Amino acid sequence: MEFFRNPNIQFLKYKWYFLAFSLVFSLAGLISMGVRKHNTGEWVPLGVEFRGGTVVYVKFTHPPDNNAIRSAIDKSGLHNARIQRFGEAKNNEVLIALDIKETSEQALDQGKNQIIGALEPVTPAAGKKDLNNASALDVSEFLMSKDPLHAGTDAAQRYAALAQQITSFRDKDSGGVLSSVNDVSRGGIAAEVVGSLNDGFYVSDFAVRNVEIVGPQVGQQLQTQAKLAILYSLLGMLVYLWFRFELIYGVAAVVACFHDTLITVGAFSLLNIEISLTVVAAVLTLVGYSMNDTIVVFDRIRENVKLLRRESLAEIVDRSINQTLSRTVLTSGLTFLTVLSLFLFGGEVLHGFSLALVIGIVIGTYSSIFIASPMLVAYQDWRLRKARQPAQVAVASGRRDREKVRAKG
Repeated sequence: MEFFRNPNIQFLKYKWYFLAFSLVFSLAGLISMGVRKHNTGEWVPLGVEFRGGTVVYVKFTHPPDNNAIRSAIDKSGLHNARIQRFGEAKNNEVLIALDIKETSEQALDQGKNQIIGALEPVTPAAGKKDLNNASALDVSEFLMSKDPLHAGTDAAQRYAALAQQITSFRDKDSGGVLSSVNDVSRGGIAAEVVGSLNDGFYVSDFAVRNVEIVGPQVGQQLQTQAKLAILYSLLGMLVYLWFRFELIYGVAAVVACFHDTLITVGAFSLLNIEISLTVVAAVLTLVGYSMNDTIVVFDRIRENVKLLRRESLAEIVDRSINQTLSRTVLTSGLTFLTVLSLFLFGGEVLHGFSLALVIGIVIGTYSSIFIASPMLVAYQDWRLRKARQPAQVAVASGRRDREKVRAKG
């Protein structure tokens, strides 16, 4: 299948326009990163994985309102928290990232308790605990104090098992959050126990499902590893292209890939979207995709250089890009539609990953045509100009020659 039959577009004729386009977007990204560095100390908005912090996963009984959640968290003194929908919309789950960077059990409880304190109603039921956020130990201790089953000597063991049954029903059978204390009766809990629980517990409209902590040291290590992964991938491809073609082909391809990476990361800085581990994975995927696209064009240029010896390199490059244009549009177009679907329907978790690929595939395809290939022509033009320059005669050498002539005379 061909989109274009014998196209004859003079791509290199417009190279300066496209160079200006790349320059504008690259500078916009660099300026955004510079301003961010000045204001926050970070070049790009980093996710909790890289800067360290605490991530709390909260599930609600109703669709969460991010603005209301942010307002409640700000009022509690937890500023700069990142709030993001998590999982499928029907699950009503939210991810809240906090700047708590301690890596201890106390920090886990601190993050959880701060979120619970921020989201709980202003006047919770007096003297009662929240069953949605209570631990099995809390439930067991309460049942022990009330002893609704008159368990006698084995009360501790019996109520501990019962408390475990109640929290397990809440976490597994009810999706982590109860709508009412009476819901536990569906888990086979005796009516006397349910009645007693109503005396000591109430249910809020949310439950903290999980708490994760990434220490600052681990975050710094992940930053370094992510940078090295991108650097090594570029170096590896440079060496591969050096052996397969020539050094200038490898340099042109790596410069084009660096251009793609810079514009993609700059776009994240401009849009203030955090760079997480999945975004780094997308950037590495982008490097491979962009390089593959460039190699296809370079392969055709190499073949045509052997066949069309009377034509200039600029003409050969234009002809090669035209010959591969249908293939480029087909493969890039289909890949773009796939990642666009992922971006539109993949949900919040894959938002950063899919956005990096959407931007990267467009820029990667563009750079293989308008950045990498023109660099080959620019390099050859530079070599030709250098070869045509007359040899410079050294002043000292000429003076010595004149002195020798005078001595002979």
